Amino acid sequence: MARKNKKKSLSHGNIAAQNRKARHDYSIEEEFEAGIILTGTEVKSLRAGRATITEAYAGGKDGELYLFNAYIPEYDAASHFSHEPRRPRKLLMHSREISRLQGAVQREGMTLVPLSIYFNKRGIAKVGLALARGKQKSDKRAYIKDRDWQRQKSRLMREKG
Repeated sequence: MARKNKKKSLSHGNIAAQNRKARHDYSIEEEFEAGIILTGTEVKSLRAGRATITEAYAGGKDGELYLFNAYIPEYDAASHFSHEPRRPRKLLMHSREISRLQGAVQREGMTLVPLSIYFNKRGIAKVGLALARGKQKSDKRAYIKDRDWQRQKSRLMREKG
């Protein structure tokens, strides 16, 4: 029986939180994967799928990378050992990658946008980050127009086909 080679991609099976607006609001240049430091109640709340990262962003502080404004609600079953819902959470990446990302953000005016928080095959929480550039309103309109034309073109090809 032959084994299929799988390409390493950032598609995930067990997504805890997703930022759907990010691909609409930003043109994504490059995607990265980062580990995240969480407390026990945060992990349980993420596994329940109650987190939101639509307003979240990543940034540097003291030479390290943090995820700011991500909302992970308190775990209901926890007693007094709960966590703060919007605290900054440290992201884990190689120092070379962090300095490269911080340089791109400072020099080129790009933004680090979290696309999703997910659990990998080993059950470890990861954050899918994107180095992105903000879209103008006209860019969004052009993208929607192009997407609609592609959809209409494929419909026509199916009918004629």
